[in-house]
Amino acid sequence: MHFDPWQWTLLAVAAVFFGFSKTGIPGISILSVGILANLIPAKQATGVVLPMLIFADVFAFFVYRKNLDWGRVGRLLPCAVGGVVLGWLALGRIDDRQTARLVGGILVLMLGLQLWRRWRNPDEAAAHAPAWFGPVMGLFAGFTTMIANAAGPVMTLYLLAMRLDKLGFLGTGAAFFLVINWIKVPFAVQLGIINASSLSLNLWLLPAVALGALLGRPVVERVNQRWFENLALGFAALAALKLVFF
Repeated sequence: MHFDPWQWTLLAVAAVFFGFSKTGIPGISILSVGILANLIPAKQATGVVLPMLIFADVFAFFVYRKNLDWGRVGRLLPCAVGGVVLGWLALGRIDDRQTARLVGGILVLMLGLQLWRRWRNPDEAAAHAPAWFGPVMGLFAGFTTMIANAAGPVMTLYLLAMRLDKLGFLGTGAAFFLVINWIKVPFAVQLGIINASSLSLNLWLLPAVALGALLGRPVVERVNQRWFENLALGFAALAALKLVFF
C-alpha cells in the first residue's frame, strides 16, 4: 500500500484514536473509521484494523485487568463465537451497504430502548435486563465484529445495561474483545483480508496505537461516571447513524 505524507498523518491519527478508545472514551474510534474509509477500501480496512485493535486490547487488558468481570465475558463468548462464524459465512455473500443499514437500524432500536429505560427510571435504568439480552447482544457483537469491526456500539449498550462503573466497563470490554478478536484472526487470514501488505502497514502504525492507549487512562480518570456513560452512548449513536446513512 502506498500513501502520501498527509495520508500517513491521517492514518497515524486514526491509530491513536483506536488505542484511546480502548483505554479512554469508548466509541471514539468511529472517527478512525471515518478516516480509513477515505484512504483504504472497506474490505482491506477490516484486515488493517483488526491487528491494531488486538494490540490496543492488550494494553487495555493490562491497564484494567483488576477491574474486569470475567463472568460477564464468559456468558457472552459462546454466542459471540457463533456470531463470528455467521459473519464469516456472510462475508462475500451479502451486499455491504444493505448489511451496514441493517446493523445500523438495529443499533438505533437498541439505543432507543436504552434511552427509554433511562428516561423511565434513571436510577435503575437497565439493572434488570431481560434474559434474552445477553445472548442476543453476544451473537450480534460477534456478527458485527466479523463483518465490519463494528461491535463497539453493541458492547457499549450491553456494558452500560449491566451498570458497570467506567473502569469495570473498560476492563470487561477489553477482555471480551481481546478474546473475540484473536478468534477472528484465522477467519480473516482465510478470507485474505489479513495479509503481508496489511501487516506491514500495521507495524508502522502500532506506535501510534500505543500512544493512544497510554493517553486513555489519565483522561478517563478525570471524567465522572455520568459523563463517561453519556459520551459512550453519544459515540454509539454516531456509529449507528453512520451505518444507516453513510
